[in-house]
Amino acid sequence: MLHGTAVSMGNPHLMIFDDLSDQDVERLGPVVHALPLFPRRTNVEFVKSVDGILDVRVYERGAGWTMACGTGACATAVAAGLLGKAPFGKEVQVRLPGGSLWIKVAEDLSMVTMRGPAALVFEGRM
Repeated sequence: MLHGTAVSMGNPHLMIFDDLSDQDVERLGPVVHALPLFPRRTNVEFVKSVDGILDVRVYERGAGWTMACGTGACATAVAAGLLGKAPFGKEVQVRLPGGSLWIKVAEDLSMVTMRGPAALVFEGRM
């Protein structure tokens, strides 16, 4: 049985903090994002807390496994705060495959701020 915490950042996210193997995470991302519970699909974040840092793998609806997701990092910090795994009112490092973001969630949940680098990773023409 999986346990998830759903958070909306204007788009839907489901954070899973269960201790899962890398193989389970790879298998479950596409399955969980398409569960009937989410008729329009959801982003799924698999989270491990390591020394106060939230390590996250994201299966993004419409994109699959992704290197980074700003709304996912924010949703993860909110869920971690709600579950007592991270403090509100202080920056929390969220580490994604593409790099780290620092997220601060207001104690009253009125605001979430994100700090981190931005990099051009693709350019195209149509």
